[in-house]
Amino acid sequence: MIKAEWFYWLVGLSFLVMAGQMATDRGNPKRFGTGAFWGLIGAGFIYSSWVVTKQAPAEPLGAAVLVLAVLAGFGFTGRGTPRTTTPEERTASAARLGNKLFIPALTIPVVAMACAIGVKHLSFGGQPVLQTGSETILGLGIGAIVALVVGMVLLRERRISVPVESGRTMLEAMGWAMVLPQMLATLGAIFQVSGVGGQVGKVATALLPKDSLYVAVVVYCVGMFAFTLIMGNAFAAFPVMTAAVGWPVLVGHFHGNPAAVLALGMLAGFCGTLVTPMAANFNIVPAALLELKDQYGPIKAQLPTAGILLGCNIVIMALFAF
Repeated sequence: MIKAEWFYWLVGLSFLVMAGQMATDRGNPKRFGTGAFWGLIGAGFIYSSWVVTKQAPAEPLGAAVLVLAVLAGFGFTGRGTPRTTTPEERTASAARLGNKLFIPALTIPVVAMACAIGVKHLSFGGQPVLQTGSETILGLGIGAIVALVVGMVLLRERRISVPVESGRTMLEAMGWAMVLPQMLATLGAIFQVSGVGGQVGKVATALLPKDSLYVAVVVYCVGMFAFTLIMGNAFAAFPVMTAAVGWPVLVGHFHGNPAAVLALGMLAGFCGTLVTPMAANFNIVPAALLELKDQYGPIKAQLPTAGILLGCNIVIMALFAF
C-alpha cells in the first residue's frame, strides 16, 4: 500500500536538499538563515509523521515554528544566485516548444483525478493500492512526480539537479510567504480552541433578529469575507465564523443543509482572499515575481470579481441551502 507519509517524506527530503544548496551558496549573504528556514520545514515534514503516530513528542515542532517566525520576521532569509539559463535561451526554448510547455502542468490534475476516481478502487494482495482516505493527496504527489518525469523528457534534461535547482530558486523567490497559509490556518484552529468563535457567536446572536434568515446569511458570508481579509486565509476564518453563526444559527436554528451552508461560507471567505495583502503568496508574491510596477495590482484587478462572487454566494445560500 502506498502511504501518504511517503509523499510527506519525499517533500521533506526535497526541502532538506534545497536547504543544503542554499546554505552553501556564497552568493547569498543570508545563506545560513535561509538554509535553516527551509531545512526546518523539511525536517518538520519528516518528523511530524512520528508525532501523528504518538511515537515522538510534538514540542520540537512547536519550537521549530517559533524559530521559523524569528528567522522570517527578523530578516534572516534572503535570495541567492540562481543557476539558470539566460532570458534569451528561455525565450528561444519557449518559442520552440510552444503550448507543449503546458503538458507537465496539466499532467498533475489528470493523474490526481485518475488516482482519486480509479486507482483508489484497485487492490493488491487484499490491500488497497493507495492508503484509504488519502487518495487525493497521494494522487497529487504521484501527479507531481509523473509531471517531473514528463517535463524532463520534454526538455531532454537528464540531470535531476536542474529541477532541484529551479525549485530552490522558486522557494527563495517566494520566501516565507509560501508557508503563510498553513500558519494562518493553524491560527484559526487556535482561535477556535481559545473560544473566539463562541464569543463572536454570543455577540452575533445578541444582535441578529431572531427570525431573519436572510440577515443571518449575510452576516455569515460577510463575516467570512471580513475575517479572511484580516487573517489572510479562509481556512483560518472558517472555524471562527462557523462556530459563531454557520452551525448554531444557519444549520441549528434555520435547519440549513450543512454541506451547502459550509461550502458556500468557505467560498465567501475565498472572496476575501482575493483582496487582502495578508494572502501574500496569492497577491503580493506574484506581483514581485512578475515584476509588476504596482505590488497591489493583483488585488485591484480581483476586487470587482470578489465583490460579484460574494454577492452570488449570499444569494445562492439564501435561495438553495434551506
